[in-house]
Formats: sequence, C-alpha cells, structure tokens
Amino acid sequence: MNLLTALLFSLAFSCIVGCNATPRTESDRRVLSAEVQALVVALKEKDASISKYFDSAAGYAAFPSIGKGGFIIGGAFGRGEVFTSGGTLIGYSDMTQASIGAQIGGQSFSEIIFFETKEALASFKTGTLAFSATASAVAVQSGAAAAAKYENGVVIFLTQPKGLMAELSVGGQQFNFRSLADVE
Repeated sequence: MNLLTALLFSLAFSCIVGCNATPRTESDRRVLSAEVQALVVALKEKDASISKYFDSAAGYAAFPSIGKGGFIIGGAFGRGEVFTSGGTLIGYSDMTQASIGAQIGGQSFSEIIFFETKEALASFKTGTLAFSATASAVAVQSGAAAAAKYENGVVIFLTQPKGLMAELSVGGQQFNFRSLADVE
C-alpha cells in the first residue's frame, strides 16, 4: 500500500511541477502585477491590522489566485510576486502543492506570506522553505491579523476559498522563486 501511495503522490506532483514561476510575456506580468496590487488593497480593506506586516516585514510573497483540486490525489498551483520591505518587486514565485487522502472538489483562494527576517526571505528564494500540512495560516477577516504571530520567521494569510472542496488529506506547499534579473 505504501508503494501505491508514493506512486500516486509522485504522479500528482509531477503534473504540476512543470509550471514556471515567471509569467511568459510582458502582458502576463502586467496582469499578474495588477492582480497582486488588487489583492493587497483588498486585504488592507478587509483587515486594517494587516498593514503592520507590510510595514515591518523583511519581504512578502503574494499569490492572488491559487487553484486547487482533487479526487483522492490533489494538486494546487498559483503564481505570485515577491517583494522586499518597502514593496520593491524582486521576482516571481510559483506555489505547487500535492496531496493525497480523502478529498474531492475544487477551489481557489489567495495567499500572502510575510517574512519576518532577511534570512526567512532568503530561505524562500533558495527554495528551501516549504510548508507542511502542519503549517498554520490565518484567514483574513477583520482584526485577525492583529493576533497573528510569526512562526519560524513567516506568517501566512489566506482569503476565503471560492468553490467547494471536502478534504482530509496530507500534503505540502513547495515554492519556486525566479529573480527579476533572471527574467528575459
């Protein structure tokens, strides 16, 4: 049974691992940038206390649209932009996720990750930062950010999912970063 589980998990992950962190065209980059800016505005409107993270974090990664789906084997993919403190764009990232377990359906959501230190941001950029099923995320709602705390140098905020998905599964998120210097 363990071999079958490993094969199914590998198949799900390989389906999404070929995606590229960088939007392919200048037009795609402009669309992504507009989506990220709209996400930032929406988060600040929904919960004003989130502004403290934008003001004090060493950096952040914003993923305006992550699509997730599964039927026993699941996967998710989203593309975003990565910024240093002060909101300077430094590159692009994609998030891939593979999971296995009791799950059916599909949904989309947004995710933003704040990095408390330059070391946490550097870990993200090198691809050594991954989140397991035990990573905690805070749903963005009025006042929720005020009580959120960094854990291992990061704090994660999610928007309410759109769609319907029932799941009791195990998986993790992996990130791929590409700096602006490597684009084009």
